[in-house]
Amino acid sequence: MTTIAVPTSPLTADIIRSTIDTMPMQGRIMLRLILLQHFDITDEELLYIVADQPDPRCVSGTKRIHDVLTKESIKAVTGRRDQYRRQVRLKRERTWLQCESLQRLQRLREGLAERARILLTKRFALSTETLDALETSARTVLPRPAIRLLEQRWEDNEITAENYQQQRLSIEYQTQLRMAEKYCKRLNLAERERQTAIYAPLLDHEIGHVWGIPAGSLTARKVKYITQYLQTLQAKMQAGSPGLATTTAPLDLWKETFAVLAEQPVERSLSTYDGLEKTESALIDKLTLMVWGSLAEESEVKFWTSLVFGASSNAMHSEITRNLFGLQRLTAILNDMDTSIEALDEELLTRTAPRQKLEVAALDSSAEPAAQELSEAQAQILSSMRGEDAGSKASDKW
Repeated sequence: MTTIAVPTSPLTADIIRSTIDTMPMQGRIMLRLILLQHFDITDEELLYIVADQPDPRCVSGTKRIHDVLTKESIKAVTGRRDQYRRQVRLKRERTWLQCESLQRLQRLREGLAERARILLTKRFALSTETLDALETSARTVLPRPAIRLLEQRWEDNEITAENYQQQRLSIEYQTQLRMAEKYCKRLNLAERERQTAIYAPLLDHEIGHVWGIPAGSLTARKVKYITQYLQTLQAKMQAGSPGLATTTAPLDLWKETFAVLAEQPVERSLSTYDGLEKTESALIDKLTLMVWGSLAEESEVKFWTSLVFGASSNAMHSEITRNLFGLQRLTAILNDMDTSIEALDEELLTRTAPRQKLEVAALDSSAEPAAQELSEAQAQILSSMRGEDAGSKASDKW
């Protein structure tokens, strides 16, 4: 079978950045606003935007005063710029954190399922046919009723500890397989959302809101400067690689611009705890349970939704856009956890071990001893601690 090598794009982030920097002021502002998730608007460009906005007094015939820029107008434009920049960059970071955490969670579920299969084979001598049957029925099995029935049989002394752990490990094997498949589906959806976020420019009405110019002027400038950007980019690439146009298919330079910039490191935001799960310690505990797969599946779905979309009623929605505190902590827990074979085996064996039964002898020994009668010396000491008048009536003192 012949492998077709995909040619590497000659376009780089440095070429894109240098091309934008050489454009006129209006062109630089337009391109940086369109690509706001990757570029910043400088203070000089911000002042140009404020001065370039039409003056409403021109309607009544008053001449615009270009030399006077009020603090209020600068603050308004800066606030709108910061709002849209935070929105697009948080969306890029959120989709990246989703894909990163789901990839690692899927690998962890597959690793636990693999170790469970090996333990069932080597420790409990299950056949390959039995394990294949467990894998086939993993999607439809209901773990909670099976675990309740197994625990009841253990309490009624119907099975041995070894049989209990073998059956409990079989249920855990099916659970990990099912969760791995679920995370794979989530990852596919998250990856599609990430691709949408990567190729999404700032929209025209959002650029118009920041710049404050009419839609007609905005459209004319956008067409003009995108065309100028692409022509300059094409000229630079042909100058750097003269045989590029004849040896390779023509590139969609506009789409390639987004693809190249998406390869740059994701800027991490500073998030604060937003009240999810009521306390930060409770959130960390629940995230740890989710990472190890110990969280109930019905609770896990709701918890994941609250992490990604902020859908929990316990979270305080004080910020303009979503807070990524939960996803950032999830990534940190995944980075710090031990995923060695020994750690996975220990986790599986500890989780599937039967609970200790309370024997009758243990109950008798743990009962409180009968109260002993005080000796004469002990009674005298106790009486002196109470005081000499503790046992007499108030009328006896006089």
